[in-house]
Amino acid sequence: MATLVSINPASGEPVGSIEAALPADIGHVVARARAAQPAWGALSIDERAACLRAAIPALKAAAARIGELVTLEMGKPAPEGKGEANYAADGLAEEVDEIVAALRPQELRDEHTLTTLHHDPYGVCAAITPWNFPILMPQQSVLPALVAGNTVVLKPSEETPLCAQAWAECLQAHLPPDVLQVVHGAGDVGRALVRADVDLIVFTGSRATGVRIMQDAAEGLKRVILELGGKDPLVVLDDADLDAAAAFAVRNSFRNAGQVCVSTERIYVHRAVAQPFVDKVLERTKALVQGPGTQPGVTVGPMVNERQKQKVLEQVAAARAAGARVLAGGTDAPGNFVPPTVLVGVDHAMDIMREETFGPVACIMEYGDDDEAVRLANDSPYGLGAAVFGGDLERAQRVARRLSAGMVGINRGCGGAQGTPWVGARQSGYGFHSGPAGHRQFAQLRANSRPAK
Repeated sequence: MATLVSINPASGEPVGSIEAALPADIGHVVARARAAQPAWGALSIDERAACLRAAIPALKAAAARIGELVTLEMGKPAPEGKGEANYAADGLAEEVDEIVAALRPQELRDEHTLTTLHHDPYGVCAAITPWNFPILMPQQSVLPALVAGNTVVLKPSEETPLCAQAWAECLQAHLPPDVLQVVHGAGDVGRALVRADVDLIVFTGSRATGVRIMQDAAEGLKRVILELGGKDPLVVLDDADLDAAAAFAVRNSFRNAGQVCVSTERIYVHRAVAQPFVDKVLERTKALVQGPGTQPGVTVGPMVNERQKQKVLEQVAAARAAGARVLAGGTDAPGNFVPPTVLVGVDHAMDIMREETFGPVACIMEYGDDDEAVRLANDSPYGLGAAVFGGDLERAQRVARRLSAGMVGINRGCGGAQGTPWVGARQSGYGFHSGPAGHRQFAQLRANSRPAK
């Protein structure tokens, strides 16, 4: 075993340390999960759900401390860190109920045959989760896997091990031994887990890593659920409420320092309203307060590490060298901070309009008509989320239906009503999760048929 030190990205100071795994350890961990699975899978779905619901008091009691760790480990402002932890604790019961309902047997009947559809466990699930939502991402990966009867080996990001461990321990106290195990480490540990004797791999992270996971999983034809990167567009039509559109653009480009898979990274605004829209975006951008997430009033924290910061600054510098104009931000800052940045004069020859940035940068480009807006928005290998703002809802809906994204919001973000899956198109996703349809992807579907009476 090794030691993993967690670093506060705002200060560079250690937050704490935790025991980390070595790649050679993973086979033994998975073997324990394999041995524990038959007994866990033999419980009824209601018994498994009851084990998870029993953890709710502990999660609520630990939420303040877990939220503080989220801020210390990855930098998001304290209200957002605490909000994430509280949201996870408060929503666990409802989420478990939804999973149970989705995985109950279903009956199909015709004149001759009665078929029962069962949702059975795959076996052992490897869940590899990111640092940007270090509580919600493990929860949405682990809960459906466990309710379905799988055992789980969770590898949270090496950037946020302490908060993920604290969350997992609340569950582990109410689960049989080895049903949920946590391993910590960097990419070599994750790859060892993917290559181990697991049946299902659930991953949220970059497109490049998702490609490698699919390659490694292919030999054993392991099931995979991949939520990958995005380069989400926002289309602002000429009849849009510009105040609402600008408020959304600033909020969704800069929240969590732009480190969100459905962050707005490309903004296409009709040239007839481009200047007033840009003015409103700049006004709101200048009102943001950047600093350590522990400080009151801060709305934008740091990048998670120096590597991510440099990636963002390199994209901005390359765009500027190619002719883009920086209207806000765009400069280096001490530590891991990148000031909220607004670019205009961008085009699709620039990497910043094609490759995921994952930082606090809003790129604004003008267009002439709806067809051009759709063409530009779809000119990307990604297809996670998108948004359209317009006054004529029927027209906005027509534009939205032409966008090659798994989720599109009209005059709002892309998140849907209760029960909506979180789904990406193109190279932003392979499989999907959440909602009844997503929960069922964590289980093996089996059809048992007999003569109808």
